[in-house]
Amino acid sequence: MLLGRGGVSASIPFMDNFVEIARLDELEVGRMKALLVEGRGIVLYHTSRGYFATDSRCPHRGGPLVEGDIVGNEVVCPWHLWSFDIASGICGANPAIGITRHEVRIEDGRIFVRLSEVSQPSSSLP
Repeated sequence: MLLGRGGVSASIPFMDNFVEIARLDELEVGRMKALLVEGRGIVLYHTSRGYFATDSRCPHRGGPLVEGDIVGNEVVCPWHLWSFDIASGICGANPAIGITRHEVRIEDGRIFVRLSEVSQPSSSLP
């Protein structure tokens, strides 16, 4: 089941473990949306470079990325202002740190995602 901020919608399985999460017309450029996919919190982003998806929490202290800002092609965590490239997941200040990305596909006006392996935020980061 897929839960979005705006309500509940049934997910539709797609080839190779892809799940339908949204329609193209649901998210304007420069916006992001929190979703729950197969029990996992993710964020869907729409930038001028396209659609991207990552885990919903910052690896620093678990801040909710969807409450942050999109600045150019980065999402900025609202808690401690760590920023991550939306396409690569890499932290600009420390390339050894990143957020988990998920593969996105577009077909017939629909957005699909395939979840990556689960990663845990590190409480040992400064």
